[in-house]
Amino acid sequence: MRAARLTSPAATLTGSGAAGGAAPVVLVAHGSRDPRAADATRALARAVSAARPGTPVWASWLDHTEPGPTQVLRDLAVAGHRRAVLVPLLLTAAYHHRVDIPAAVAAAARSGPPLSVRVTDVLGPADDTPDPALLAGLCRRLGETRPGRFDALVLAAAGTRDARARRSVGRVADALGVEFGVPCRVAYASAAPPATGVAVSRLRASGARRVAVAAYFLAPGLFHDAVTEAAGAAGAVAVAAPLTDAPELVELVLRRVDDRPVLASTG
Repeated sequence: MRAARLTSPAATLTGSGAAGGAAPVVLVAHGSRDPRAADATRALARAVSAARPGTPVWASWLDHTEPGPTQVLRDLAVAGHRRAVLVPLLLTAAYHHRVDIPAAVAAAARSGPPLSVRVTDVLGPADDTPDPALLAGLCRRLGETRPGRFDALVLAAAGTRDARARRSVGRVADALGVEFGVPCRVAYASAAPPATGVAVSRLRASGARRVAVAAYFLAPGLFHDAVTEAAGAAGAVAVAAPLTDAPELVELVLRRVDDRPVLASTG
């Protein structure tokens, strides 16, 4: 029964391949009640699959949308695969990366045939330097808004209480500021200050006349909607769309797939 799930459209299989071929890639997103978020993850999975022919690529979610990563890993093992690469679709290495994803891998190992799972780094900075592909994707989305000339920038992120994760967002903001030659400040949609509207207002109060907002989001949803509304109310000239399936994000995912492992679990 589980093996049959592998070919079910509901399971969001976006590639094909027999056991013994290329290791399947399992993308793991946070999940959202907003269906646009799952659609964006599926679009990214299709784009990754198209860029790496012959590699099975699966989408999974930690919450709100099925299947979860544990089920996908179990199904892959039952289908005869002996290894898989799991890529966290996360921009910070906070709770979900440290706790939820290892728990999902461990649960699959306890209840299925042996499967060696390599978990990659998140898509945000794995060290002090943001990946050039991540920065290029953010620049692409900002450029698509046609903001014209701007003299300040806000990097709006979802938010986290994890101080280390917030520092990684700050490194991305610093790199974007250098890229555009303007001050760039971080804002959060939840969990930490400042809010996007506050960050935009502070920059305008300090003398900036045209403030643009880069979206540090992988998918659309309520957070990005709130950022867009707040930024507009505060006088921002443009708000970028989420990264979704930008070519640079596809490149970054594949780079993570090809990287050396940072965590391994064998059933």
